Amino acid sequence: MDKLILQGVTKRYGEATVVNDLNLSLRQGEFVSLLGPSGCGKTTTLRMIAGFVAPSAGEIVLDGRCLSSPRGSLPPEKRGMSMIFQSYALWPNMTVEQNVAFGLKMRRVPKAEARRRVGEILEVVHLGHLARRLPNELSGGQQQRVSLARALVVKPEVLLLDEPLSNLDANLREEMRSEIRRLHDEFRITSIYVTHDQAEAMTTSDRIAVMNQGRIEQIDDPLTLYTRPQTRYVAEFIGRSNILQGRVAAERVHFPGFEVPHSALAAVPAADGAIAFSLRAQSVVLHQAQPAASDAVLLPGTVTERAFLGETWDYTFRADHGELRLRVMAPPRAAYQVGQSAWLEIDPAHIVPVRDSRAEAGQ
Repeated sequence: MDKLILQGVTKRYGEATVVNDLNLSLRQGEFVSLLGPSGCGKTTTLRMIAGFVAPSAGEIVLDGRCLSSPRGSLPPEKRGMSMIFQSYALWPNMTVEQNVAFGLKMRRVPKAEARRRVGEILEVVHLGHLARRLPNELSGGQQQRVSLARALVVKPEVLLLDEPLSNLDANLREEMRSEIRRLHDEFRITSIYVTHDQAEAMTTSDRIAVMNQGRIEQIDDPLTLYTRPQTRYVAEFIGRSNILQGRVAAERVHFPGFEVPHSALAAVPAADGAIAFSLRAQSVVLHQAQPAASDAVLLPGTVTERAFLGETWDYTFRADHGELRLRVMAPPRAAYQVGQSAWLEIDPAHIVPVRDSRAEAGQ
């Protein structure tokens, strides 16, 4: 039985539909991220789950019990959930241990039991030595750990996280996303994480729901989402993709400057005619000389643009024949000059057919 179910959840403000017929199920102990740009409906969805916003249509069900519907909603404090905000929301006049104990105090947990649980959770988040500090005496990362401890100490049925790392610098974000995953693996609390950051979602999640204009475009584990995007929107939002226009005919797919048989592709196109395909920039390789013959597509051309990103080179390659231009990600040691001739190697197994986004198709 699923732990949390959203069935046809919709939220309208006047004539504007912010969340549109959203369906989502979470298993017990699962960590799911809602990933998408600003305005896609992910935070509104989280707030409906928390009980801060009532849906215009649909139902939210926890352990078989309806929490929200147009007929009425259970208040947030009766849902057995904890929510972590990007602003930390710590009481400035309370110490670390007092902040963490606040939820237990509201639930009238006996003092001795509360003291024990607070001490245990502070050790888990590596803040036991800072228990008597005030929030303004802590770093941003430490404040977020306090927020995590406060949410976890009450042993919620569901943990909700709303852009919790957006106020941290890059190094702290990387540290804290690993910490969030570590804590999830330890406590196995069903969790929903809202973010616009791909790296956060990929690092922390069991599954990622990519949202676009109030709908879920695709929900899958991170590897499947990256290697098998179902729509053009997902292919372009997750990682870096080249979108190729192909024409399917007579058991072959014709692209600008090359063609491949159906059998070489990652998935057989559903129909003949013009179809879009995704080819990851990391899935093509540049060579200084023509590689030995293989089943891969080999194209001569020229490097027309480049940018060094530290961990990778970002190149633009133009084929000598036709109008094919591809973005290529290469390791730092693979340095090419603008204007340099090169050979491009494409493994057809990395070419994935994609359809229009659900929002564009109106589905």
